[in-house]
Amino acid sequence: MIKNLQCYNGMLIVVDMVNGFVKKGVLHDNKIGNIIPRQIELIKESHQNGNLIVFIKDTHEKDSIEHKRFPAPHCVRGSGEELVVDELSEYLGLDNTVLIEKNSTSFMEAPAFRKFVRDANNIKNVDIVGCCTDICVFNGAMGLANYYDQVNRDVNIRVHQDAVATYAEDVRKNYIDAAYLLMEQQGIKLVKKR
Repeated sequence: MIKNLQCYNGMLIVVDMVNGFVKKGVLHDNKIGNIIPRQIELIKESHQNGNLIVFIKDTHEKDSIEHKRFPAPHCVRGSGEELVVDELSEYLGLDNTVLIEKNSTSFMEAPAFRKFVRDANNIKNVDIVGCCTDICVFNGAMGLANYYDQVNRDVNIRVHQDAVATYAEDVRKNYIDAAYLLMEQQGIKLVKKR
């Protein structure tokens, strides 16, 4: 874990870019891999700018309650689905990078992330990329915005639309549109490279 979190004022959160959503398993969609090149650009840029990089990885036990709401167990610990995809795993070793597991659709509910974001109390800008746009990205971004409101901190949160995706996007378009609308309403900025 990074020792002096107070020296950082920017953070990139990479949500659930794990095999279970990108490569294999009941909730994977190979098309999600199309956002990896843009994510790599943003990771390199964040590293160069001296920002924190936080990889969130969906990691469940076999009896996770969340599995009742989805087609079948996914990202079960030890299955390989919970591992960050190979294309991004090389960035896990950077000195400004942390890896945090979550057992819900919101990274804000992961105790390790909640402590991390509380300790990184000089953050002014947060960028979010990953999957799934309308589930884990949405829930995490909304929870983070609410947390910053609760502790009365003015933090700029941006979701990069060219670096987020979800499974079965053509079928889930209404959910994605609703997620974007609600994030904007919460003051979360939606951005993309021109």
